[in-house]
Amino acid sequence: MNSTAAKVPAYLPLAFLFLLCASGDAQNFRQTPGGITTVINSIAVEIQFYNPSTVRILKSPQGKPYAGQSLSVVEIPQHPALSVEQSGDDLVVKSQRVRVVLDQKTGAVSFSTANGEPLLREKEKGATFTDFDDAGVKTYSVCQSFVLDTDEAIYGLGQQQQGKMVQRNLQLNMIQGNTDDYVPFFVSMKGYGLFWDNYSPTIFADNPGSTSFKSDVGDCIDYYVMYGGNADGVIAQMRQLTGQVPLFPLWTFGYFQSKERYKSQDELVEVVKKYRELGVPLDGIIQDWQYWGNNYLWNAMEFLNAEFYNPRKMVDDVHALHAHMLISIWNSFGPRTKQYKELEKLGALMDFTTWPPSGSDKWPPNMDYPSGVRVYDPYNPAARDIFWKYLDKGIFALGMDGWWLDSSEPDHLDFRPSDLDNKTYLGSFRKVRNAFPLMTVGGLYDHQRSVTSKQRVFILTRSAFAGQQRYGANTWSGDVVASWKALRQQISAGLNFSLCAIPYWNSDIGGFFLWNFPDKLHDANYRELYARWIQFGAFCPMMRSHGTDAPREIYQFGKKGDEIYDAIEESITLRYRLLPYIYSTAWDVTAHQSTMMRALVMDFAYDKQALDINNQYMFGKSLLVCPVTDSMYSQPGAAPDVGNFSRTKTHEVYLPKGTEWCDFWTGERLTGGTTLQKETPIDVIPLYVKAGSILPIGPNVQYATEKKWDTLEIRVYPGADGTFTLYEDENDNYDYEKGMYSTVTFAWDDANKTLTIGDRTGSFPGMLMERIFNIVRVSGNKGVGMHPVDTYDSVVAYRGTKVVIKR
Repeated sequence: MNSTAAKVPAYLPLAFLFLLCASGDAQNFRQTPGGITTVINSIAVEIQFYNPSTVRILKSPQGKPYAGQSLSVVEIPQHPALSVEQSGDDLVVKSQRVRVVLDQKTGAVSFSTANGEPLLREKEKGATFTDFDDAGVKTYSVCQSFVLDTDEAIYGLGQQQQGKMVQRNLQLNMIQGNTDDYVPFFVSMKGYGLFWDNYSPTIFADNPGSTSFKSDVGDCIDYYVMYGGNADGVIAQMRQLTGQVPLFPLWTFGYFQSKERYKSQDELVEVVKKYRELGVPLDGIIQDWQYWGNNYLWNAMEFLNAEFYNPRKMVDDVHALHAHMLISIWNSFGPRTKQYKELEKLGALMDFTTWPPSGSDKWPPNMDYPSGVRVYDPYNPAARDIFWKYLDKGIFALGMDGWWLDSSEPDHLDFRPSDLDNKTYLGSFRKVRNAFPLMTVGGLYDHQRSVTSKQRVFILTRSAFAGQQRYGANTWSGDVVASWKALRQQISAGLNFSLCAIPYWNSDIGGFFLWNFPDKLHDANYRELYARWIQFGAFCPMMRSHGTDAPREIYQFGKKGDEIYDAIEESITLRYRLLPYIYSTAWDVTAHQSTMMRALVMDFAYDKQALDINNQYMFGKSLLVCPVTDSMYSQPGAAPDVGNFSRTKTHEVYLPKGTEWCDFWTGERLTGGTTLQKETPIDVIPLYVKAGSILPIGPNVQYATEKKWDTLEIRVYPGADGTFTLYEDENDNYDYEKGMYSTVTFAWDDANKTLTIGDRTGSFPGMLMERIFNIVRVSGNKGVGMHPVDTYDSVVAYRGTKVVIKR
């Protein structure tokens, strides 16, 4: 063909296409239902549209087609309407939303919007295949380089502890670890995302010249580019590609207490009793390891420790106190367990050093007595069946509410490269290494869902991979060492993790290890740090206190009237008052692909000053949170300075532009685009409400479901139009998937000062047929903090039909 563009309609027969493409000087290509395939410079290239917004690029050496199946991707290609045209050396494949151009001389691919707005392009000669012997299997190491705009901000890539918000000018050795969870996916401020679908150890490198993924093992280069217009749109595309997010039960959004570890069932139950006696809300208690006995019985999934003399009674006692229980399970087994013996016969145990290294539980480990604990092969369906069989019989049958799936990366001690030669069901461990958490969590989720729909799956886990959001898991940031720096790093870690389309994340409140605080809880600086960390935890998808070296129950920090105790209690209480907002936000995640913990780029991409802020975020779409991450009242090792905790201190906050804000604690109205100093006594976290927000405030409760939401305070924040949808269901089963839930939408018209409460839609068993909405338009000091309101603007007896309130 000549340089004049020639359009090739998608409906033309393939035989005609071959004749058409063989004429002139253009490269041959073949049209497929989802795009095209061709060979350029001895590399087979396929452009495959999954939907109008998401396109897959496959490259492999000529004559060696890729026939593997993705572990992350679950979407079935939709074969959207496409146009194919050729202009000179450019082959253009276009959907309604994305335009892909393949340079038929260099093989480089570029991406733009359907209107031609540039998004991303490959670097010329940026694809490389290097012969590699993977434990006796001939394959390749693969690399693809891209070119990003110089000032282009990207986010995601999993969770790292380096404190960076924008993921530019860095190199990451992407292999799962205790405190680093890697997901080879990033979101650009330009409104597109890139997912590198490879599970082997991978180096991500970004420098002024290029941005690249280089993986140890790959039969081909396999990646997806998706256009969403903004970060929310990209995340929606990633979830469409890799799986949607199920809804957690309401109780999981309450407060959880644990430590390393409760040494008897009596101790565990007593903690719940103590919280009830103190009147401090609590919904979950977690039992850590060694309830199974010695290390040779590691993860036996039975209560073989004599201190857990009647495990069914323990679970029943916790339930009688209106709390829920999670328990630690691992992905490895001791040599004297039943699972070990069965898995060994199957050939489903891997051979490398994992935790615990010694059979003795004394510290330091005595390696004269190696534990013999081995990691199992979760890639093997039969091995996953064995895992569940014993878990179901030994623990789930007791009425356990959820799982703490520890070491899900897994722990890999004394690492040797040859360890990755271990054979798994899907090939070498090296080939599938980073998908280990996806497979372990997925196996647990799928098995529990297969036996009951009456109890929603809830898994707390330490690592994650692309697609894990579909498996009912909440990932925590690992065994971090407590420090002010670590607290600040958790914020960007959680935000970038959430930007990988995996919305549920948390950290050990207070940090796991207290190595920097030799006086433990007696150190005034640590007590201050804990108070600030629990304030941050109140605005994370899960609020969970945990750690070693010292217990973290609230009563370890004094008594009511003590500043730190009161600050902790106020954070927990605030969390419970916000449950209607939090649970409705969780529904928005499930139903509309939203994100709970939102980096500022998600809502303020137009504000350049907000794009690289690493210590602020939106919690839901209404609340701006800026945790205090510096000591204000004490220094490490200093004597307690209790008398000065009430001194006025300030913390810097940036309010994104384009909207007005209201200080949650004082009601002060502020204009966006400004930096201010917020007064932050020990019991206050900087918290601002976006103008136009409608915030439901729930009752004071001791656990999430203690009281129905028959009386809610509805706070309206004037300054802009806004809506909020209140979501309710049965709280803990999968009937919502059958449409058994209700929603009530509130709409604020700022110009007319009118609040409309719409008709209730949907229904479910036990639904409130009538209720009271106490409406307060926040102004001055009215409707601020957790203070009771003397007089409401309106009191609405709502019976499910539309109500309009105008003042």
